[in-house]
Amino acid sequence: MTHTVLITGTSSGIGERLAREMLDKGWKVIGLARRRAEWEHADFDQISVDLMDPAAVAEVAAGLKGRGVSHVVHNAGLIYPNLVEDAKPEELAALTQIHLAAPLVLTQAVLPEMRAAKFGRIVFVTSRAAMGVPTRSAYSATKAGVHGMMRTWALELGPDGITVNTVAPGPILTDNFWGIVDKGSEREKRIGEQLPVRRLGTTEDVTRAVQFFADPAAGFVTGQVLFVCGGGSLGGLSL
Repeated sequence: MTHTVLITGTSSGIGERLAREMLDKGWKVIGLARRRAEWEHADFDQISVDLMDPAAVAEVAAGLKGRGVSHVVHNAGLIYPNLVEDAKPEELAALTQIHLAAPLVLTQAVLPEMRAAKFGRIVFVTSRAAMGVPTRSAYSATKAGVHGMMRTWALELGPDGITVNTVAPGPILTDNFWGIVDKGSEREKRIGEQLPVRRLGTTEDVTRAVQFFADPAAGFVTGQVLFVCGGGSLGGLSL
């Protein structure tokens, strides 16, 4: 059966990898990102949108109605690393928009069709940082907020055959990670050595977990947070 998956943040990293995997399964993908991916596919509909802009998100959401979206994967995000004394209220507001408000508006647009079909899969990609990491006041707060919203949705939408789950990665080798930790640096090496599995994660590590929650057969799992972090959720980790 062909499904239509809405994925945010498809221009690179985890989102790009997941889009390619879903296309390989024969599914259709609607990708939302600020910039277009540098590749094309007949079943890959790329929509350029700044998820930090509420008006732009609302416009895109209106265009999703009637497109038969069966899956929503909210993967896009930003970090704004600052110690508490340097954190700004406007950073918290901005990350609330991209991590919480944007997926709310997008999901509301496709929810009537999911309910009519008695089927849907909603997957958030958050972070192990939801448990606390230095310099992550706004980021950890909003990612933890996603966990609460996800559980609420799971309770509300379960009777309609719609599951809602979260994948919470640890340090993953992506451009976002290298934007904070220099690629190939001693710091990168140390972070990997701190983890119980003694390595950093890959995009494939994360997409395997997303694929599990997105599977039509995974209808008895909802409201869960799966930490894909090499065991980093078992103790402190300083990035």
